[in-house]
Amino acid sequence: MTGGKKVISTNKKAYHDYFVEETIECGIVLVGTEVKSLRRGGVNLKDSYAQVKNGEMFVCGMHISPYEHGNIFNREPMRDRKLLLHKKEITRLLGYVKQKGLTLVPLEIYLSGSRVKLLLGVARGKKNYDKRSDIAENETEREIDRRLKGAFAE
Repeated sequence: MTGGKKVISTNKKAYHDYFVEETIECGIVLVGTEVKSLRRGGVNLKDSYAQVKNGEMFVCGMHISPYEHGNIFNREPMRDRKLLLHKKEITRLLGYVKQKGLTLVPLEIYLSGSRVKLLLGVARGKKNYDKRSDIAENETEREIDRRLKGAFAE
């Protein structure tokens, strides 16, 4: 079955706190009850990050709510979960992380067909003045849209 991309959750805080320079799609190792909980939208990507441990990539701080009908098969909601990437991709991302100020941040988790995928972003932290300028831009765009909508409504 080849289905489209169904977004389960996005990390809006990551776009607020970081400049995303590059993205990479990767698989994620989950158990059955975690997948069922994900399909119901029981995931939180806020404050999550990815790191390399022993040559393997893991996502840390991602909360997947326990599945209510899962009984003994439920796992720890905040456990580290392994990401599925090729060794060459892991070493390339590790090179980015070793540079000053770059980090790996999960941007969104989605279903691609029957598989759960994670969009990982190579990101650089924003300063406070960058955040303020982004907020000002968004407010001006919103104000322009509001005025245009009011002009066409008359």
